[in-house]
Amino acid sequence: MEILIKPSGNALCIYSDAIPLSAIGKIEITRASHVEPNSVGQWMADLSPVGGPTLGPFEKRTDAITAEVNWLRKNWLLESA
Repeated sequence: MEILIKPSGNALCIYSDAIPLSAIGKIEITRASHVEPNSVGQWMADLSPVGGPTLGPFEKRTDAITAEVNWLRKNWLLESA
């Protein structure tokens, strides 16, 4: 799990259960994206909550989630540094 700690002391990360974030301090979790099926059962990753694109379609939900996390790492987490 990658955690970016900003000079202000605030931290950003792509959430996972790897680290209990409440141990770090007060947490605020907000959604960065939505992975949902489209009308024909393919999977889309909508990154509009962080100003990103919609990725897909993907045949598998896991492929959509992988694309979502990769995009967030490259375009949201690292650019927030």
